[in-house]
Amino acid sequence: MLQTFSERVIKIALEIPKGRVTTYGRIARAAGAGPMASQSITSILGKAYTNGIKNIPFHRIVYSDGSIWINDKYKNKRLALYKKEGIKLDKNNKIINFKEILFEFN
Repeated sequence: MLQTFSERVIKIALEIPKGRVTTYGRIARAAGAGPMASQSITSILGKAYTNGIKNIPFHRIVYSDGSIWINDKYKNKRLALYKKEGIKLDKNNKIINFKEILFEFN
């Protein structure tokens, strides 16, 4: 049975290894869509989380310039996850060695 775009996005997001990051655009392309579809990734994964898929590594999905998404509610949890996985951030919350830990899908 063919998977929907949303199902492919969820499967792909779950494949991001610990200590690595990828971008919204890379997930969209790996799921078979163009760059504009990257805008739907957060919504798709958020719905999946709400529907019971609780192991989505949101912290491993970052912006194309190596910036991370962070807010007051999740700041401490996310920073702890980055530290635990050895992902180092600068004072502007950008990944220091972004190009080295960037995960590309085959």
